[in-house]
Amino acid sequence: MPETLRRIVLASRPAAEPQPDNFRLEESAVPQPGAGEILLRTLWLSLDPYMRGRMSDAPSYAPSVQIDQVMEGRAISEVVASNVDGYAKGDLVFGNTGWQTHAVSTGRGLRKLERTSGVELPAQLGVLGMPGMTAYSGLLEIGRPKAGETVVVAAASGAVGQVVGQIARIKGARAVGIAGGADKCRFVTEELGFDACLDHRAPDLAGRLKEACPQGVDVYYENVGGKVFEAVFPLFNNFARIPVCGLIAQYNATSAPADAMPVPTLMRQVLSKRLNFRGFIVSDFAALEPDFRRDMTEWVRDGKVKHREYIVEGLENAPRGLIGLLRGENFGKTVVRVAADA
Repeated sequence: MPETLRRIVLASRPAAEPQPDNFRLEESAVPQPGAGEILLRTLWLSLDPYMRGRMSDAPSYAPSVQIDQVMEGRAISEVVASNVDGYAKGDLVFGNTGWQTHAVSTGRGLRKLERTSGVELPAQLGVLGMPGMTAYSGLLEIGRPKAGETVVVAAASGAVGQVVGQIARIKGARAVGIAGGADKCRFVTEELGFDACLDHRAPDLAGRLKEACPQGVDVYYENVGGKVFEAVFPLFNNFARIPVCGLIAQYNATSAPADAMPVPTLMRQVLSKRLNFRGFIVSDFAALEPDFRRDMTEWVRDGKVKHREYIVEGLENAPRGLIGLLRGENFGKTVVRVAADA
């Protein structure tokens, strides 16, 4: 058993974009589990955009990480020692254990994972984890795509976006992605099977998007906000549905852009086109989890849903990984390999 626990804590709150000195790596002795406790060794850590919000003390739907507290994060871990019935050494579990190499748990909130599921472990943090569930529930419960409709997906090569477009295709809709860079767009169309994908960094996104959506937009899955949203906005059909999952373009902003869309313009179209905007978090649809696990496991095994992970090596590089994720430097679902599976 390793003698050192390593963890990354929030050292200070970022003023805008997070910086490496907002984090601090600490070391201490590995704790021993007491009565009714389990000792876990982290194998894979998930990095997700919501973590930027946890670093802020602004009011939100979930508590902020406190200064000197370990950064929040979901992880796949191996049971090292157990004093809890139902958990044995070598078991794999999923839980919110944070940015650390080891954690002590009572077992509450953990979910066992099967090694023989036919799916690689990182996918349990992505397509079969929270991002996949977010894509599934937001698209099917709020977007409700119908055969022949057009679904536009922002951040289409990311952890959530890549799944949204593929589910839209399964449901018979056209899937049009928006991503950052030619390589990501090729992946979205050639590997994931979207009907089209547009590079938001290239000129005239609005004009190219209009050409790609000649029948307008029926569902827009919002992950980005900002200029991407403004390019999609004029194309909404009557009764379009807009699941608002994330606004990553705005997470590091300290003020509204001077040329941002005026609220009256937005609200006039919401009224005249009877648009349905709904913000959500994945826990709103917790009751769908059994359906999600059944459907997504089948789709992945049958090759109907493909996925890609962006692997960051080592816990010490998690801060850089999150900073890069917020800049759009990742390509697929970002995970950290904290330790090898024994």
